[in-house]
Amino acid sequence: MPKASDIKKNMAIQYQDKTCIVKDIERSVPQGRAGGSLYRMRMYDVVSGRKIDETFKDSEMLDLADLIRRPANFSYIDGEEYVFMDEENYTPYNLNKEAIADEVLFLNEDTQGMQVVLVDDAPVALDMPTVVELEVIETDPSIKGASATSRTKPAVLATGAIVQVPEHISTGDRIRVNVEERKFTGRA
Repeated sequence: MPKASDIKKNMAIQYQDKTCIVKDIERSVPQGRAGGSLYRMRMYDVVSGRKIDETFKDSEMLDLADLIRRPANFSYIDGEEYVFMDEENYTPYNLNKEAIADEVLFLNEDTQGMQVVLVDDAPVALDMPTVVELEVIETDPSIKGASATSRTKPAVLATGAIVQVPEHISTGDRIRVNVEERKFTGRA
C-alpha cells in the first residue's frame, strides 16, 4: 500500500469501494503545519465516469487497484470512440473521447509505447509514453540567428495541441514533447 505522496498520474486506486483513475495531482504545503504536504487528486470512477476530487495527507495510505496494462496501437476513430488494437493478441479496445481527452492532444498514428489500462477486462484509460514526436504545423516565422534561449513562442502541433517552443523552431519541424508536462523537450 503506497502513501498518497507516492501516487502518480494515471495510477488506479481503490477509494470508497470504487476503482478510480488519478488524472491530476496538485501538491500544496500549508503554512503553519508541521511539515505535512497535502495532495489534492482529481480522480474518475472507472465504472460511472464520475469525477471525484479528494485531498489526502502525504502519509495517508491508499490501496492500489488491480489493473492490467496492455501494449496497444491507435487504430481508428469511430464517432466518439477511439479504437486501439492490442499489439500481442489484436484485441480491439474502445475508449470514449471524454475519458482520454488529455491524451488525445498528443495522439497520432505513429505514436509508439502506448498502453491501454484495463480494469476487469474493460478498457478505462490510456497510458501515453513520456515523450512523443509531433510535427509543428503553425508557428510564427523562425528568427534568423535565434539560439535555444529561454524566449519562446506558441506552436500548434499536428494533433491540435499548443506548446511553447524556442524561437528557432519553424513550421514543418518535428519536435519532441513531454506529454505529462506538455513541454517542448527538443527536436526530433
